Amino acid sequence: PKIRNTILDHIGNTPLVRLNRIPQSLGLECEVLVKCEFFNAGGSVKDRIGKRMVEEAEKAGILKPGISTIIEPTSGNTGIGLALAGAVKGYRVIITLPEKMSKEKVDVLKALGAEIIRTPTEAASDAPESHIGVAKKLNAEIPDSVILDQYSNPNNPLAHYYGTAEEILDACEGQLDMLVAGAGTGGTITGIAKRLKEVLPNVKVVGVDPHGSILAEPASLNTKITSYQVEGIGYDFVPEVLERQYIDEWYKSSDAESFALARRLIREEGILCGGSSGTALAAALHAARSLKKGQRCVVVLPDSVRNYMTKFLSDDWMREHGFLNEQPAVAAAPTTASPTTEDRWQGATVKDLGLRNAVTVTDKTSCREATEIMQQGGFDQLPVVSSSSGRLLGLVTLGHVLSRVASGRATPEASVDTVMFHFVGSHPYTEVTVDTPLRDLETFFEHNSAAVVTERAADAPATTAAMVPKHVVTKVDLLTHLMKKL
Repeated sequence: PKIRNTILDHIGNTPLVRLNRIPQSLGLECEVLVKCEFFNAGGSVKDRIGKRMVEEAEKAGILKPGISTIIEPTSGNTGIGLALAGAVKGYRVIITLPEKMSKEKVDVLKALGAEIIRTPTEAASDAPESHIGVAKKLNAEIPDSVILDQYSNPNNPLAHYYGTAEEILDACEGQLDMLVAGAGTGGTITGIAKRLKEVLPNVKVVGVDPHGSILAEPASLNTKITSYQVEGIGYDFVPEVLERQYIDEWYKSSDAESFALARRLIREEGILCGGSSGTALAAALHAARSLKKGQRCVVVLPDSVRNYMTKFLSDDWMREHGFLNEQPAVAAAPTTASPTTEDRWQGATVKDLGLRNAVTVTDKTSCREATEIMQQGGFDQLPVVSSSSGRLLGLVTLGHVLSRVASGRATPEASVDTVMFHFVGSHPYTEVTVDTPLRDLETFFEHNSAAVVTERAADAPATTAAMVPKHVVTKVDLLTHLMKKL
C-alpha cells in the first residue's frame, strides 16, 4: 500500500476471507465468505460511518474543526470511529455509553481522548437517563455541540452503499447469492442490501436480531422478552436508517450460540472477531443450508476480539454467565472419596474452618443500613434473606452498593433487593454446605470471591428458596486455615 496521509485513509477495503473448517464440519455445500471489518483503522465496521458522517458534516458547515464538540450515543464502536476522526481532526468528542458495554471499549475511547458518560443498560431508548436521552441533554447544554446521530443520519447507510457493498461486488465479481449481517442501527445491512439488490436482484438478504430486540419482522418473532450480552446489535426501537424492505428474512439469535461460534471462528479459522460476528455466522450457517454447491454466501463480521478480552474470550466470564457447559465446581452432597497424599487439605471440610455465624439483612433493608452494618462489622458482603420466609435470596456487596449510590442508580434509602446479586440465572446454582470439602471450595474460589454456606432440610430441593444462610466464607478464610496447617 502507498503512504497514507492520516490513519483515516486506512478505512475501507477490508478483506473477504473464505471459511473452510466450520462450513465443512456442518456439511454445507456452498462457499461461505466473511467480510472482516475489524481490519478498519479503529477495529470495526463503524469506522466507515464515523469518517463519512464527520466529513459530510464538515462539507455542510455543521462541524467546524477547533470549535465544534461531537456528542454521540453509541454501543461503543461508532464512538471509537468518531473519536478516531476527532483525534485526527481536533474535535472534542463526548460519548454516552450503556453500562453493559465492555471495559475495553471504554479504555480505547479514553485513549483516543473521548469523554465517557455511562448510562443504565436497562433504560428504555426514550428515557431521559438512556444513552440517547443523556446525549440530547448534553447537546442542549453545550454550545457548538453536534449529535451526528447514527440512528437517523443518511450517511450511515450511504457509507456502506458506496463503500462496503461495492467492495463485496468487486471481490465476488458479481457472483453472490446471499448476504448475512446483524442489525443495530441498521445502516450496515440497509446500505449493503440496497446496493446489492440494484446489481443482483435475486440476492437473498438475511438480517440477524438478538432475542430481546424488536428489529426483526414479522413482529411475532420478537416475543421473547430478555436482556442480552452481545454488544452492538439489536434495539428496543426501529432506527430511521433501517429500511427493512431490503431484508428478505430475519433470524433471531441467542447469546450462547453467538459466543460459541465467535470462539469457533477464532479457534478453527484464526479469525479474531467479536461476539456479534458469532451472531452473524449463526444465522449464516442456518440460512446457507438452502444454498447448493457453486453458490456463495457473504457474512459481515463487524468487529474484533480486542473489545471483549474480559468478556466472551474469558472462560471465567463465560462460566459466570452460564455459557460454558460444565458441571458445578462444588457438589451439593459431601464426597465419600478418601483423601490422597496429594490432598493438601487432608480431607477437611468447611466445618473445620470455624466460621462465625452469618450476619444477614433482609430484602427490605435499606442500602444505608446495609452499608452501616458492613462498615461496622468489617464485612465486604452480606447474605440477603427474604423478609417473609428467612430463605436465602442473594448477596449484597459493599462495593456494589457504594457504586450504585455514587452513580445515582440507587438512593441510600432504596431497599437492597434493588442492588443485590440474585442467586438465580441460567447456570446451575453452586451449593456450599458445612460438609463441602475444602479442596472443592478451593476450586470454587478460582472463579468466585466469596460463598454463602447454607443448610436445608434433607428433603428440600437444591434451590435457594429452600436454603438458610449459616456462614460466609472467603478466600482469606481458606488461606488462613492452610497457613495454620503448614
